[in-house]
Amino acid sequence: MSYFRTFTRLTAPALASLGLAFTLTTLPGCGSRSGTDSENAAVVADTTKPAVVDTVKLKMEAMRRDSLKADSIAKKNGQLPGAILPGHRIVAFYGNIRSKGMGILGREPKEQMFRKFEGVLKEWQAADPSIPVQAALHNVTITAQGTPGKDGKWRLMNSKATIEEVLSWAKEHNCILFLDVQPGHSTLQAELPKLEQYLKDPIVHLGIDPEFSLSTMPGVRPNQKIGTLDAKDVNFTVNFLARIVSENKLPPKVLTVHRFTRKMISNYKNIKLDPRVQIVMHMDGHGEPTLKKDSYKAYIQNEPVQYTGFKLFYEYDARPKPHHIMTAKEVLAELTPKPLYIQYQ
Repeated sequence: MSYFRTFTRLTAPALASLGLAFTLTTLPGCGSRSGTDSENAAVVADTTKPAVVDTVKLKMEAMRRDSLKADSIAKKNGQLPGAILPGHRIVAFYGNIRSKGMGILGREPKEQMFRKFEGVLKEWQAADPSIPVQAALHNVTITAQGTPGKDGKWRLMNSKATIEEVLSWAKEHNCILFLDVQPGHSTLQAELPKLEQYLKDPIVHLGIDPEFSLSTMPGVRPNQKIGTLDAKDVNFTVNFLARIVSENKLPPKVLTVHRFTRKMISNYKNIKLDPRVQIVMHMDGHGEPTLKKDSYKAYIQNEPVQYTGFKLFYEYDARPKPHHIMTAKEVLAELTPKPLYIQYQ
């Protein structure tokens, strides 16, 4: 959708159909004006002339009503119907199905990968039988690039065919799907609308990666420096997802936010929660177990937002020996709070 302000002329019956009733004087600047008494009398007398209505404002008011309703439900029941967290633990395989170098999702042939995934899911379920495991695929869908591209934004989006293929994999194996965004020198405000058509699917969720958000760092190539996002960017993303949930009558979306340094997320205390969006602050640094646990404590536990996540790397965590990939039992025993989102790369 366009985020530019649009105006539409709606008649009184049309307004009534939206469940809204107001006069010209209730929306200053939207059809009202100042002038002489005779001019104002003429405006009042011309009741057949349709009012100019700010349709964006109408949508915002409807969204606010939905949000208030959602708040009241969440306060009463603890969560909205269909919410995945905290009633499940999400376990995800991460990568890109068109790339062998980005993670386990795409590194191995499809059927071989899913056989490995089944074993991982069983490990997590056995480690904590008290909470069901929700399988997930986490596909990097807008990827930071080593070249600027025609528009100089240093990012590339998967083709429609690739997104539909990974979505079919998810449905075939009873997984939910995360579409991950590395904005490069673009912004979330510019990139997220490209994914809206897919996010209307109840099983599709979202991830955002500050490491590859470089719009505030002119001239810096991805991987040269660690990028950053501010609370206002996270709040934009939450509002974007909340609107999709309300407009399409969907269960809450899960939003994963990658983090392994303090500067990757600025002003975290200003992040605003909405019951239509479940935020996971996800520690995705690699290394030996002590380092990973310290990072989790410093950037996830000590700067809490809502739910927490933890990443395990098949290629990097076990090197050099004698380091190892933490087991499900180790993660649950040694991290506080126990993460509800686990990702393997």
